[in-house]
Amino acid sequence: MIGALRGKVESKAPGCVLVDVGGVVYEVAVSLQSFARLPAEGMSVRLDVVTHMREDGLTLFGFLDRAEKSVFNLLRSVNGVGPKLALNILSGLPAGEIRCALAGGDVQRLVRVPGVGKKIAERLVLELRERARDEEVAAGFEPQSTDKERRDSEAVSALVNLGYRRGDAEKVLADVSTDVPLEEAIREALRRFAR
Repeated sequence: MIGALRGKVESKAPGCVLVDVGGVVYEVAVSLQSFARLPAEGMSVRLDVVTHMREDGLTLFGFLDRAEKSVFNLLRSVNGVGPKLALNILSGLPAGEIRCALAGGDVQRLVRVPGVGKKIAERLVLELRERARDEEVAAGFEPQSTDKERRDSEAVSALVNLGYRRGDAEKVLADVSTDVPLEEAIREALRRFAR
């Protein structure tokens, strides 16, 4: 496995960079965020790399910083999110914003990324919310709870106490409007479960 590359930028195009490492040229897929920060052709570069093996070949995904690589691996851990979709998400939003969106349960922010539908965004938030929060805290950023998050947390607790599964409750509440008070949010969730 290749963990990192250090060499010179031979050429670059949106989404891809060729890195000359001692005469061997590697083709590395990069996010548009990384592409915008790549040095000019002929300049030195160091990329953290994730090696992805498939039956039909080997693909290298490169990152200028460890935060982007960490979010890439976090996204790929979700079933149905492959490396290309993870890189696409990183192209649409900086790594820090993705982590904030996941930690804050901001499905709408993720849906704005081209190629990310509502189902994928909801799955990402559902599966990665706690891990993203843990990473935010470990990095020294204490995620701020929004009013909606506090309301949803209390509503989820109430629904779980009524016998509903936590994941189902979170999914239903994600669609309830922000300005709806706690009691009405619980009633709306119960109406949706009854359908």
